[in-house]
Amino acid sequence: MKTSPKPYSILLFILLFHAVSSELRGQYSEFYQIRKRYEDRKENDTSALPLVQISIEKAKREKNYHELYNGYKFSGYFSESKNSKLIYADSAIEAAFLSKDEALISRAYMGKGIVYYYSFKKYKQALDQYLKAYEYSKKTKDQYQQNKLQYHIGVVKSYIGFYDDALDNLYPSKNYFYNESLKKDIHPNILFGIKRGYFNSLHQILVCYRNLRDYKRIDSLLALAVNDQNLKDNYTLEYGYFLKEKGINEFHKADFRSSITSLNQSLIPIKKAKDFAWESVCYAYLGKSYLRLNNEKKAIEYFTKVDSIFQKEEFMIPEVRDSYECLIQYYKTRGEAKSQLYYTGQLVKADNILNRKFPYLSSKIFREYDTSKLNETHHQEKKTLQREKVIFIGGTIFLLVIFLHRYWKEQNLQKNYRLLEERILNKNVKSNKTQDRQDNPYSLEIEKEILDDLLKKLEDFEKKNKFLESGITLYKLASKFQTNSTYLSQVINEYKGSNFKKYIGELRIEYITQKLYNDKKYLSYTIEGLAEECGIASRPNFSNLFQEYNGIRPRDFIKKRMEDLKNKENLEEGAISCE
Repeated sequence: MKTSPKPYSILLFILLFHAVSSELRGQYSEFYQIRKRYEDRKENDTSALPLVQISIEKAKREKNYHELYNGYKFSGYFSESKNSKLIYADSAIEAAFLSKDEALISRAYMGKGIVYYYSFKKYKQALDQYLKAYEYSKKTKDQYQQNKLQYHIGVVKSYIGFYDDALDNLYPSKNYFYNESLKKDIHPNILFGIKRGYFNSLHQILVCYRNLRDYKRIDSLLALAVNDQNLKDNYTLEYGYFLKEKGINEFHKADFRSSITSLNQSLIPIKKAKDFAWESVCYAYLGKSYLRLNNEKKAIEYFTKVDSIFQKEEFMIPEVRDSYECLIQYYKTRGEAKSQLYYTGQLVKADNILNRKFPYLSSKIFREYDTSKLNETHHQEKKTLQREKVIFIGGTIFLLVIFLHRYWKEQNLQKNYRLLEERILNKNVKSNKTQDRQDNPYSLEIEKEILDDLLKKLEDFEKKNKFLESGITLYKLASKFQTNSTYLSQVINEYKGSNFKKYIGELRIEYITQKLYNDKKYLSYTIEGLAEECGIASRPNFSNLFQEYNGIRPRDFIKKRMEDLKNKENLEEGAISCE
């Protein structure tokens, strides 16, 4: 999610700091004199580009690669075109390598990651650049740069749905920026950037906790932020972000009028900054708040604004998707087929984007209008509107599609059940998702003895079914293993092929799947009972994990297993009667 409309602002503060330091020392370089003519201009102000070009040409002539890097970074900052920003980011990387300054190389890669994230919404590419930048930053003593990268990496992880992992990056960056802000004798421009880093980290932590539904933490963190007078007076945009989170939190508490007030206040700086990502989220929650207050007209007005942003920016995240479901239902109940058809088509487009950009999240979204049904409905309604005289034929086709869909669904269900049964019966073959990567070359920066000890403890952990313990966390398990969470997390990621949360979930599902297949008594359990039996906190989580791991819902698996057992009993009875 876009957390600041000016991704280059911290860079700008750094450059200004160096410039001010030179001024205080009485060193007025020609580069500084040129920079003074454009340094106060706003991002995307293309009128500054000719002045920046003067610095670039001068740096090339003098082979001053640090200033050449600065010139390319400022060119990206002042360019309106996102393609130009990417080109300048690549040029900045080239200049940084020519300088042979690892700190500069780190900042250059971070700059390219920012362009991918904020301008292109290409999250994997952004994360790749941030990770490269982080590797170079570790070769320096620049803790400021390292913590900026922790923040950016945490933002990407949060955006694609890995909230626990994101918090592991965001908390260190928040703590670092907070401690730095307490130091004395810091230039005001640098202090401003440090505090902005703190507020942005805190904001993204709130976003993670909101998606994890940890509302107690949200309340305490929000109180810390919204009561900060310095934040309110000097960091207008960041204060707007906290008001946005306050409004969303009030929505979840069913305080819809307060939610509307907070969200409208947050929109003032967010719209001014042209932060269309968070603007869209605000509109979605405003619409839902008005809907809860039975003001459908006002709700539809805001849901329509979500669609306007989608049309212009092709921006879509799971959080605003249900705006289209509300629009479709609204026009369906009023018999306005054209509007219903239009928003159904928009939802089909939105789902295509979600499936492409958020495969982890989109598989977990409950959808009243699943994509296949949307496509069928969209096609059918359009056909009905265009060919009203063939309603009977259209209806017949629709029923045939439904029949084929159900037939395909049943065949697919049977296929997935047999594949799962084959895996269960073949006890020597592990699921690819939990198979140890023993064949991988040793690549972790962990002593071999420590690694072997952790792998042995994990093997014992699995054999004795200790993963069934409810409430187990990475930190608790690391404590039991007498190691630190970083080592344990790295080993699980490398040798188990997934993060800790996924690893535990798969072990639990594998355990309960075996029980369901081999012990008939478990077939009579409720879904809640099965979830509790394997240590999973809720029915929805259990059902989703079972589907993700086994390719079939637990209720469908139980149904198929009971059918198999009944058929087996019938065959045995038939054999006895024949004798």
